[in-house]
Amino acid sequence: MKNNFVLLSVMSLLLFNSCQNEDQVVNESSKQAEASAKIINVTHHDGRPFSTGTSATGKFVAGPGGGVLMQGFYWDVPSGGNWWNTVKDKLTDWSNAGIGAVWLPPASKAQNGAYSMGYDPTDYYDFGNYNQNGTVETRFGSRAELEALITKAHQENMQVYADIVINHNSGGQSEYNPYVGSNTWTDFSGVASGKFLRSYNDFYKNAYGNNDEGSFGGFPDVCHANPYVQDWLWGRDDSVAKYYKNVMKFDGWRFDYVKGFGPWVVNSWNSQVGGFSVGELWDSNVNTLEWWANNANSSVFDFAAYYKMDEAFDNGNLSLLNDDMMWKRNPYKAVTFVANHDTDIIWNKMLAYAYILTHEGYPTIFYRDYEEWLNKERLNNLIWIHNNKATGTTSILYTDNDEYIARRNGYNGNPGLVVYINNSSSWQERWIETNWSSQQIKDFTGNSTWYPTTQGDKWVKIQSPPNSYSVWSLNQ
Repeated sequence: MKNNFVLLSVMSLLLFNSCQNEDQVVNESSKQAEASAKIINVTHHDGRPFSTGTSATGKFVAGPGGGVLMQGFYWDVPSGGNWWNTVKDKLTDWSNAGIGAVWLPPASKAQNGAYSMGYDPTDYYDFGNYNQNGTVETRFGSRAELEALITKAHQENMQVYADIVINHNSGGQSEYNPYVGSNTWTDFSGVASGKFLRSYNDFYKNAYGNNDEGSFGGFPDVCHANPYVQDWLWGRDDSVAKYYKNVMKFDGWRFDYVKGFGPWVVNSWNSQVGGFSVGELWDSNVNTLEWWANNANSSVFDFAAYYKMDEAFDNGNLSLLNDDMMWKRNPYKAVTFVANHDTDIIWNKMLAYAYILTHEGYPTIFYRDYEEWLNKERLNNLIWIHNNKATGTTSILYTDNDEYIARRNGYNGNPGLVVYINNSSSWQERWIETNWSSQQIKDFTGNSTWYPTTQGDKWVKIQSPPNSYSVWSLNQ
């Protein structure tokens, strides 16, 4: 979120078997000296295929490398109630491209009514079917249109993730609050749905304390310590969590501004309804990201990787990609991204997408990058490579300011790949060690027309075009 009332903050799907580090020793040879290749085995996931859809009749079927998430909105999408239909009409193409899930903006009625992006929630059960806050439909459309979108996604075997804003509320009426000795905007007893009625007792400060981990922008700060709040958010049969899952048919959750409350909240929600879960913990400290993900039993957006990619690709030092990131700590719980509705600082985006779509973690495509700003064919090519070739452990083979080469070591008969990112203004070539002995390989991006054959000792020379990338695997 951003601007007025928005937050200036920030795989479970990749449930593969085990995570472990391996050390490899490579004998120095003349070819290795030329390559200057120190192999760094980063982490392991076994690359088994998984199902991301909910309908056996759908089109999307996850390949060995898994699936890709589409962020199905951006800040200030067109108002007027047509966004759900816009997204629905794109689902078939996204599914055909290999995208297995779509993350939607907050779907319920918010204070700013027909103009709200949803991050100022008033009534969690109003999806554009009650007349309140000056409108029936939300900015995105009606409840019927949202349900049609979700149904269509499931027909395409895609999942749908709800953006969940439970740190704060907005749009309540004024009431006297004895805990502060003045009036506060905490009276939500008149929400049109008649569900989850709230008062000053349900917001800090109150009988449960003065504050929790964080608040935003002066909005009423939801008190998750209150059993009544817990019951309505995830406990009772018609709780927000269970209603979204069982009635609206959402498959997973993107939790907004999780810095504002303890990770136990997300853990409790997930234990009640399951589904995919990712938290927006806007923090570049990988230790903090890992701590939160473990305690929340959730994936987390890999802001550590995001900021390292910005430094590496935009500031000409690809060696920074050796640094620690969440996907290296635990790829099952790392959701990688190049841009989102809150932050869009990486300008060398195609190199960044080449990175996240060939590496471990659950990669996210930003709507505007895919539909408006970048080359869709090149992104589709990388999505195909991710789904079909990006398997196994990751070994970093070579880095300097301008070049980065890494190997995915393959799994269960899938050969994996080698990605070569070149941030210089000229073609580059390197000898590297593959996992393939005496095998012909090719660049699956089509950027290089070479078809080299690996030597008996698995070494081969590959190339990458200027300011671009190549992705190599067995020619099969």
